Amino acid sequence: MNKLIALLAALPLVLVAACGSSNESDAGHGDADVAFVQQMVPHHEQAVEMADMAERADASADVKALAAQIEAAQGPEIATMKTWLDDWDVPSDHAGHDMGDGMMSDSDMTGLAQLSGAAFDQEWLTLMIEHHEGAVAMARTELADGRDARAQKLARQVIADQQREIATMKGLLG
Repeated sequence: MNKLIALLAALPLVLVAACGSSNESDAGHGDADVAFVQQMVPHHEQAVEMADMAERADASADVKALAAQIEAAQGPEIATMKTWLDDWDVPSDHAGHDMGDGMMSDSDMTGLAQLSGAAFDQEWLTLMIEHHEGAVAMARTELADGRDARAQKLARQVIADQQREIATMKGLLG
């Protein structure tokens, strides 16, 4: 009888524990994390689009190598961030995302696509530096305001990777 009472007394604790999330950070995200990821997805998508332009253009070997590096890093990050948005049950599109944070306008992208050779390299590097600086600013905001451990880790990675790439691009510009 005492064993039965002990089991019944422990049952609510077991049920509460069973209702917990299998992903400990699901409950740990906030509005800043959602905004960061919703904004970073299209930001990364545009960087991948720009990288693809460089790989297809008459760009220098250095620019093509950097573009491949950017695409290889940011492509998987896009997929990861979209998974987080699904986990958080929020849309992956961010209707309020404007051309801020280093995003290129349609006119910028069209103009870049019309260039080739050294002119392409110079414009691509200039635009990508601006683009990366915007991503670094977004990541710093996430570190200041966010609380999701995964988003914070990504923000630190974005800052490290993109600051290194900015230095490389500035070196290529001379």
